[in-house]
Amino acid sequence: MEPISLDQALASFTERWSPRIVTTVNDYDVRVAKVEGEHLWHVHDHTDEFFLVLDGELHIGLREPSGERTVVLPKGSVFTVPRGTEHKPYARVPTEILVLEPSGTLSVGDRHEEVPDHVDATTGHALS
Repeated sequence: MEPISLDQALASFTERWSPRIVTTVNDYDVRVAKVEGEHLWHVHDHTDEFFLVLDGELHIGLREPSGERTVVLPKGSVFTVPRGTEHKPYARVPTEILVLEPSGTLSVGDRHEEVPDHVDATTGHALS
């Protein structure tokens, strides 16, 4: 095993909302993705979802029992969406993120809106 440069990993692809698996820790994937525009409302029924903003700014809409709200994550911020919470990530500017979730987890969750063409519904692609 050799060190992995996140800059090189992110430079190896251009697709938006199409995560790449940079490594695995126990049974969790560490994924990087380039995002811009809207993802979709979705829920992960059995797992939390951890976000780290590497560059840009990520917004995450949340539908919680107390109502709807949006969290804003500037570069260097982390946020965990609790399992069972409906959420919608979006980015107004090109943004790079790192996501930590169990291997095999779909980027559109277990329940979701119709998947638009620009969203890659995936468990993550291997780095090239």
